[in-house]
Amino acid sequence: MLPMFKTVQWKSFPRDFLIAQVGFAIYGLAIALIIQAELGTGPWAVLAVALADLTGTTPGTMLVLSGLVVLGGAVALKEQIGWGTVGNILFIGPWLDLFLALIPSLEGHLVLQTAGLLISILLSGIATAVYLSVNAGAGPRDSLMLAVSRVSGRSIRLSRAVIEVLVVLLGWVLDGPVGVGTLMFALLIGPAVQGSFRIFNVQTHRSEEED
Repeated sequence: MLPMFKTVQWKSFPRDFLIAQVGFAIYGLAIALIIQAELGTGPWAVLAVALADLTGTTPGTMLVLSGLVVLGGAVALKEQIGWGTVGNILFIGPWLDLFLALIPSLEGHLVLQTAGLLISILLSGIATAVYLSVNAGAGPRDSLMLAVSRVSGRSIRLSRAVIEVLVVLLGWVLDGPVGVGTLMFALLIGPAVQGSFRIFNVQTHRSEEED
């Protein structure tokens, strides 16, 4: 049985941390772009924006807090995590708030909105490949997906779909930004991630012995 916390490779940690941080920054930029495109966001951003509006905080803050809750669920289901999992929670939210402060709303400019949406999806795929390339643990939401799949015996695809549909529904009920962009994100994020994995030659199933 694998340990609960993925072994830290201290020799390569400084380099890995910098690479992961680049991935987190790109992810924050991607989420900020899709929010400012005003066409509907990805599932977790729908919920983060809805909660931010309700609480008077920021989407980045809510992304951090929701990540901690999700991490708790993954840990309760005994899914292996790593420092990359914790870094995902702590750093993407602040990067998101920074880019939201820098990028204006694109509402009313359909060409820019569409471009922002598509670039966001592309960047999301690249960011995922970059931070996972250091093999330091999946993000909290992916960890929960893996845990649900393992415990339920269902496929990863079905487990992810069920989780994200529930998240979108909750965000929609709370008046989050659901729209055509939400559907486009759902349809295109898989190919974006898969293509980025191939470009960056990311191996996601290396064993502890290979690390």
